[in-house]
Amino acid sequence: MSQQNGIQLRQVTKTYTRGGETLRVLDELDLAMEAGHFYALMGPSGSGKTTLLNLIGALDRPDSGEVIVAGEDLARLSRSELSDWRAGNVGFVFQGFNLIPVLSALENVMLPLALTPLSKKERRERAEFALDLVGLGDRLGHRPTQLSGGQEQRCAIARAVVTDPTVILADEPTGDLDRDSADQVLELLRRLNAELGKTILMVTHDPHAAESAQRVVRLDKGRLIGIEQREPAAASMTEGAS
Repeated sequence: MSQQNGIQLRQVTKTYTRGGETLRVLDELDLAMEAGHFYALMGPSGSGKTTLLNLIGALDRPDSGEVIVAGEDLARLSRSELSDWRAGNVGFVFQGFNLIPVLSALENVMLPLALTPLSKKERRERAEFALDLVGLGDRLGHRPTQLSGGQEQRCAIARAVVTDPTVILADEPTGDLDRDSADQVLELLRRLNAELGKTILMVTHDPHAAESAQRVVRLDKGRLIGIEQREPAAASMTEGAS
């Protein structure tokens, strides 16, 4: 694996305290993932999948161990440095979409660019490109309530990729969607991986969704159970999501 561009966790432990009880969510986890691959993270509830995403995305810090992403040891960064690093390197996609209801699709996608040195014209152009990439070029002015669930998630993916991040972290991105909409979102993630070379880590409980990934990482009780390599369904290289 290229350490410069990949993801490495070394002896990572993370605990939380609830009701006076200490829960060890990740237990001296060692895990290496290659850049430019599509990974599905699977395991029972409480196995540490979302915690792992939060650590890789610099939303949280481990109690001990190293989290190295794209050559950066996140533990060495200050809070403000982590914020800057996260803004430039990570795109997040959530189960609940997390779009702002009063903003249009275009305005939602432009949000991550607000603190960049880009001009307003440049921010709009990049957001329009991202929305066109996910098949929503004709929905720029639509608010979330005017979009279907699948369209909302594709808008959220456009927001995640508009900064051209190194890694896309998706936490149950198809969990609230019907099968047809879910398949469109999975096809889009496959295209982002195949055509743009994005490293994608997707938490899912759905074996069907996991079939889109090149590798399946299985966790249980905060430990790595195994990594399964597979041939994902072929991504369409010419057609956008409908």
